[in-house]
Amino acid sequence: MHWIWLIIVGAIVGALGRLLHPGRDPMGWIVTILIGIASLVVGVIVAIVLVALVGRFFGGRGTATAGI
Repeated sequence: MHWIWLIIVGAIVGALGRLLHPGRDPMGWIVTILIGIASLVVGVIVAIVLVALVGRFFGGRGTATAGI
C-alpha cells in the first residue's frame, strides 16, 4: 500500500512540476512520476539536513540553567 501512495503522490508532484514548466515536454507519465518521487526524496533529505543544522545552531537557546 505504501508503494501505491508513493506513486500517486509522485504523480501529483510531477504533474505540478509540468504545470509550472511552460512548453511541451517530451517525457511520458512514467518519467514524470519518477521525477516527482525523486523530488520528494530530495526534499525529505534537505529537510532533515536543515532541521539538524537549525537544531545544532539554535538548540541551546531558551533553556534555563540552574545555578545562575
